[in-house]
Amino acid sequence: MENVIICNCMQVSVADIEKALHEGQQFSDVEKQFEKVQMITHCSTGCGGCHSKVLDTISELMG
Repeated sequence: MENVIICNCMQVSVADIEKALHEGQQFSDVEKQFEKVQMITHCSTGCGGCHSKVLDTISELMG
């Protein structure tokens, strides 16, 4: 599953999101984690169509 592309515009995979989650400051809030992941990977900055998929992936990875 880690090779699954979540953001087609920026070619961000589940593995990229997971790696970004482990960088820098950790947040318990999904939206704050999204902002951090977005800054690192640039996901959801193209068309924005993957926003909910990115949030779902972050939630799942946060457990």
